[in-house]
Amino acid sequence: MGNSRNACTSFPNQMNYCTCYVHIILHAKLKYHLIKLQYYYKTVTKSNENVTICNYFIGIRCIYYIKLYNIRRIGMKNGKIKHTDIITFIVSAVIISSLVIGGGIGKLSLAMASVVFYSGNSSNKNLTVIQERETESQTETEAKNHEPKKSVAVNADITETPKDIKDLIKKYTKLFADDKKDGGIKSVTYEKSGATHIFENVRVKNNTDSKPLDIENILSQKLDLSIDKSKPAVLIFHSHTSEGYEMIEREWYACDYTARSNDENRNIVRVGTEIADYLTKLGYTVIHDKTIHDDNYSDSYSKSRETVAKHLEEHPEIQIVLDIHRDAITQDNGEKIKPVNTIDGKKAAQLMIITGVEEGKVKDFPDWEYNLRFALHLQKKCETMFPGLMRPVLFSQRKYNMDMTRFSLLIEMGSEANTLEEACYSGRMLGAALASLMEDYTK
Repeated sequence: MGNSRNACTSFPNQMNYCTCYVHIILHAKLKYHLIKLQYYYKTVTKSNENVTICNYFIGIRCIYYIKLYNIRRIGMKNGKIKHTDIITFIVSAVIISSLVIGGGIGKLSLAMASVVFYSGNSSNKNLTVIQERETESQTETEAKNHEPKKSVAVNADITETPKDIKDLIKKYTKLFADDKKDGGIKSVTYEKSGATHIFENVRVKNNTDSKPLDIENILSQKLDLSIDKSKPAVLIFHSHTSEGYEMIEREWYACDYTARSNDENRNIVRVGTEIADYLTKLGYTVIHDKTIHDDNYSDSYSKSRETVAKHLEEHPEIQIVLDIHRDAITQDNGEKIKPVNTIDGKKAAQLMIITGVEEGKVKDFPDWEYNLRFALHLQKKCETMFPGLMRPVLFSQRKYNMDMTRFSLLIEMGSEANTLEEACYSGRMLGAALASLMEDYTK
């Protein structure tokens, strides 16, 4: 009785014991919800999801959680408690009870998150930091589920045949229904055959007379590229614009069908469009010139040189210049060779990069070594991302306007015996690989 003043001095002291008791009971629950709130706050702020009204109520509940916690740490610091804190305690108890009984938690809205985590209260900040450390391992698996899967995004549509090409296949299947076989088409997958130099997944056919080739050493050297995605960095054109393909899949060809056409919907221009569109989809600025250069075949490269010069003058930031062709391989018996491989369950035309050298008949090509380096880096990227896509690089006494920039290449997209569908599929893969390579040199 004599210590009644100490045992029950005032209502605030009773509230102090009650607050401590509630704090102990609900500490685990409070800790759990703060963990979930922190995770959802990070998730919601990085998404465009709508937040429902119930999220606001959940946010309010958790604010009272923290308020209750602060009664113990702040309100009772001097043995006193404000009437507003008493009211807060009573309201908090009701809300907390409903939360404990009902359970569950939703995503916190941005408004509630800003109140809870950026209220300026030091104890709340400390709690947030503590939860970050304690829940790092717990949320690791959940966080991985929200990480962007770039490879999946890139590959999601890469095997899909465009509608216009599907329509062409239907059209020409009917149109060629009465065709008769004049010669055979042989499918060939080029791997190591023909390569004179091999390092890892990079194969090269060195046709030069005097230039040694150390692939490993060349690949160890970085490219002198600096890409600004907002400006044109890539120019695609076609010296032999009329080069075309088979329209339908078959093991033979008919002589009354010509694989040459000025129709850009079914010739090499269509493949260039596929490359350009895929690069654009991945954020790069591309110029695709569709000028017909081969009306007079012997003047093709002189005319395309004028086209490239015009674009380089208008856009000096252009660095990568690709002359996109298709090959023509016919054996002595008239059989046509189709370079092809199956990649991700779909037939693709194999590609061949041609890069030149200043040697013999080739003059005025002083920077050829830069082009060779770019060719090998691109070859490696293509083969790493899409194994089997590439034929060996052809390193030989050629120039083909590749002297105009240090990153100019001629690329053969299959042959005349490949289908347009196969070549366009390879075009999308080339676009994806080139984009991945440029990403390492993007400002």
